[in-house]
Amino acid sequence: MWLPLPARREQPALPAAAKRSIHATFSCIHDTPTTPVKPAVILLSGGLDSTTTAAIARQEGFAPYALTVDYGQRHRFELDAARRVAEALGVQRHVVLSVDLRQFGGSALTAAIDVPKDRPAADMVHGIPITYVPARNTVLLSLALAYAESIGAADIFLGVNAIDYSGYPDCRPQYIAAFTAMANLATKASVEGRLQYNIHAR
Repeated sequence: MWLPLPARREQPALPAAAKRSIHATFSCIHDTPTTPVKPAVILLSGGLDSTTTAAIARQEGFAPYALTVDYGQRHRFELDAARRVAEALGVQRHVVLSVDLRQFGGSALTAAIDVPKDRPAADMVHGIPITYVPARNTVLLSLALAYAESIGAADIFLGVNAIDYSGYPDCRPQYIAAFTAMANLATKASVEGRLQYNIHAR
């Protein structure tokens, strides 16, 4: 069942500290080698974590191929932000792919469920929040892996942060390690010895 999207609202102005952080992130682009040697797929949501990760990948000499997944998320403004970030970073190619997880629901980000706000810090270390989207990172990483294999890239970057775990099981280092092992078992490029996949998370 298709769920109605909330009306688009103007976003509040960024605080000065956030603007300085974003400026610092993008300023590192100018220190990047002019001819990156290795392609990498960047899962680019348009949020701060993925934007920072993309800038780091480019600074480290990777040629970024961005992948943004429109999975029916309620925070649609991130999709517009992802396009602007991809343009600012000068990515090699930016693919925007639609996979409508609203068909499944089960999350405050894909169904008509209230998004909890002002959660106490103590609550964030117990249980899995309603903003968890069932198997989202597995879906996104699988798509990124397919993209990476098709362009001969061994590296995939995504902006998950284990320190900011907040109850999401698919942000843990154990999960990233398990997916990396799976990627190196399940792809033609790896089985034939042409690529050894690396998943980079921050």
